[in-house]
Amino acid sequence: MMTDIADATRVSLGRPFRMLIGETWREASGGARMEAINPADEQPFATIPAGTAADVDMAVAAARRAFDTGAWTGLTAGRRAQVLWRVADLLEARAQEFAELETLDNGKPVSAARAADLQLAIGAFRYWSGWCTKITGETPTVDLPGTFMAMTLREPVGVVAIITPWNFPLVQAVVKIAPALAAGCTMVVKPAEQTSLTLLRLGEVLLEAGVPPGVVNIVSGLGSVAGAALAAHDDVDKISFTGSTPVGKTLLTAAQGNLKRLTLELGGKSPTILMEDADLDRAIPSVAGGIFRNAGQMCAAGSRLLVARTVVDRVMDGLVQQALALRIGPGMHPATTLGPLVSAAQQHRVLSYIEGARREGVGVITGGHAAGDRGYFVAPTILLDPDARATVSREEIFGPVLVVTPYDDPADLARLANETVYGLSANIWSRDVAAAYRLARQVKAGTITVNSGMIVAPALPFGGFKQSGWGREGGAEGLSAFMETKSIITAL
Repeated sequence: MMTDIADATRVSLGRPFRMLIGETWREASGGARMEAINPADEQPFATIPAGTAADVDMAVAAARRAFDTGAWTGLTAGRRAQVLWRVADLLEARAQEFAELETLDNGKPVSAARAADLQLAIGAFRYWSGWCTKITGETPTVDLPGTFMAMTLREPVGVVAIITPWNFPLVQAVVKIAPALAAGCTMVVKPAEQTSLTLLRLGEVLLEAGVPPGVVNIVSGLGSVAGAALAAHDDVDKISFTGSTPVGKTLLTAAQGNLKRLTLELGGKSPTILMEDADLDRAIPSVAGGIFRNAGQMCAAGSRLLVARTVVDRVMDGLVQQALALRIGPGMHPATTLGPLVSAAQQHRVLSYIEGARREGVGVITGGHAAGDRGYFVAPTILLDPDARATVSREEIFGPVLVVTPYDDPADLARLANETVYGLSANIWSRDVAAAYRLARQVKAGTITVNSGMIVAPALPFGGFKQSGWGREGGAEGLSAFMETKSIITAL
């Protein structure tokens, strides 16, 4: 399989992956390294430094020096905008290398990594470059006796800890790094230990583009070691985290010491709702893509399907056809449309949920098993839970597993959609746009699409209700997450 990679990727893999702290590429302070495992064949193909708390201390100190000395904010806003645009250009020039590294590390089809992940990352840097010159304050009126001049200023929050997941390694980091840079912050980035390669290489791009040393530091290693030390560090002013809800809850404790700010983009159990009059020719492929894309390893995956009983048979037949048409295989194979899960642990988790569903009497319509004799593959799976009471209808699985529940009364839809601790996203399909809009107003979720699959873009706020997180990423709200507001009032 390694014979299929581009020359640039081969060269990249031939160079050591090291952490970026200040202006120096470093090994871990203890010298330990961790293996990067290809989830398609279970074989190690690279190693990364196993960063320690001491490495985190050095990285935070470098970020603090860069912030306090104005290494980044001392540049004009226009110059910072040029640097971020240059990052996008350099990333675009290395897109094939980054896509292949992502596929080898994460398992996703390389076609998806190139067409989706890389394009989203490139577009994010270009979008946020425009914000550098558009950060303004206000001049409020002071309604008190006397004469006052009042102004508000928007200032960067300071040193940010960016902790990212393994499902979209590059994109999930970029949607934090780019707005943090636009806001004027410095940062320490801790990528997921399963998928650190593209983030370590992104450090090269950032420095080449003109981001000053110390502004972005990248420390690889275990979440329980490097991640925990970073989250609890008293010289970090903010944490921006994407990952599971249980881990997100631990960050509440980690933030207590200095009351650092938190943005948490957490789990989901998102419903897709097919009303009786839905355009099924459009909806069925979208439903399949919403759960089987990236092997279902998406926080906003449409993992629950609520479908009108009058059309459930047609929908199920169509979904089974969609599932069976997927080409399961290594992500580096051009024909692959469903790659492996990221790790043996994740494969075990998903298969355990399916076995638990069987024990609870849930019907397995298709799939429900591992695929192949090598690699962490799970066949696309469709389950039928008529009462929406089974564990698989309530808990996040994070795999290619769709749970279908028929409904009879549309009046029950809001209740069914909201019967979960999560509230990240939802999709509604109906030709009656007014009815879909009324339902959307009742569903407790941060992003709701009507007659479309999930839509993400840098300008759109993204985040969840309930236990799906705190705060928003994207757009003006996403920028505000990395800023503080200061009021200055002068008596005249």
